[in-house]
Amino acid sequence: MSAMITFFPVGCGDMALVRLADEPATHILIDVNIRGAADDPDDPIRDVAADLRARLPRDDRGRPYVDAFLLSHPDKDHCTGLQNHFHLGPIADYPDDKAPDHLKKIVIREIWSSPMVFRRASRTHTLCEDAKAFNREAKRRVQRFKEGLPLIDGERVLILGEDENGKTDALTAILVRTGNTFSAINGRANSYFQAHLLGPLPRQPEDDEALLSKNHSSTVLNMRLASSLLRQDSCHFLTAGDAEVAIWERLWRRYQATPEVLAYDVLLAPHHCSWHSLSYDSWSALREQAKVAPDARSALAQAKFGALIIASSKPIQDDDCDPPCIRAKHEYQSILSRPGGLFLCTGEEPNRSAPEPLEIEITAAGAKKKTARARGVAAVAAAAAPRAGTHGLR
Repeated sequence: MSAMITFFPVGCGDMALVRLADEPATHILIDVNIRGAADDPDDPIRDVAADLRARLPRDDRGRPYVDAFLLSHPDKDHCTGLQNHFHLGPIADYPDDKAPDHLKKIVIREIWSSPMVFRRASRTHTLCEDAKAFNREAKRRVQRFKEGLPLIDGERVLILGEDENGKTDALTAILVRTGNTFSAINGRANSYFQAHLLGPLPRQPEDDEALLSKNHSSTVLNMRLASSLLRQDSCHFLTAGDAEVAIWERLWRRYQATPEVLAYDVLLAPHHCSWHSLSYDSWSALREQAKVAPDARSALAQAKFGALIIASSKPIQDDDCDPPCIRAKHEYQSILSRPGGLFLCTGEEPNRSAPEPLEIEITAAGAKKKTARARGVAAVAAAAAPRAGTHGLR
């Protein structure tokens, strides 16, 4: 089983599934944006919930699950559908064991949560109900840990980034500090994976309120994904939610002497290919007169040979929209020109009229877009595979 990153067509939102090359395969979901229209059989919008379920394993009770779920930050377009499609609350209270497979809620074995991003939500930003539900679930799991209750599947939590004023000092066993790496998923060491936590960045004395917003506090991870135990450095996947220009400037100042920290084979273009990850200027107001912030561009320009940059967005037009922004697309294409890389948009694959999940296969030679023929063969194999058992769909 090869490692894979699947980007789902969810408009201007994020939803990516990382499948590792271990056996049984470990699955990490980054954000979710299952809009109501995707649940309506009479609506032509892609049913990404079904796409996700088709790629998930089942446990020995037939429950679909992800080994870890990361919410990069609590915007609606990063967490919509959480309550409808995922089990929240004690795993002992899971209600759907007798339900048909397609109606069973997905178990989150381990939540990856940054308390800082919730603390830094703008005073004028009201969290949507799914974001509130995620925050409650993360806090519930942290409280279980504090009470010394067993760390079992469906109850684990990993805190990404230390909170302010020492609020996470007593949680060392479940805390990853910004700047550190980790390789355990759902409480188990995994030789096929390592992640470097680059953000959210700790507060600095000079920070103003703008730098403490939810977008600037997005979780930034550079994941190392192995194609096999012999090729543990096959792919680096850099994901950063909606991190904007000031964060990329700060990351470049911190790591310009060691730029390999930011190097990637696959980059999820931050904030759905927004110009504001590359510039302080307004695209709609200034158009081609808008200036790139050099340090931010340098941080985002650490593309390795043959790298892929993925915009998780609606189709990109030559207009005033931002995101997605045509100028940002052109800047990323310029970044990719030297390493011979490829820019892709989820809303345009394989075409604009009927986008499908975009699958990036991780091989010994690096990351590559999975061909339509390979996807077809995999779909036939999946349809023929038994659905029951410990690992379900493969």
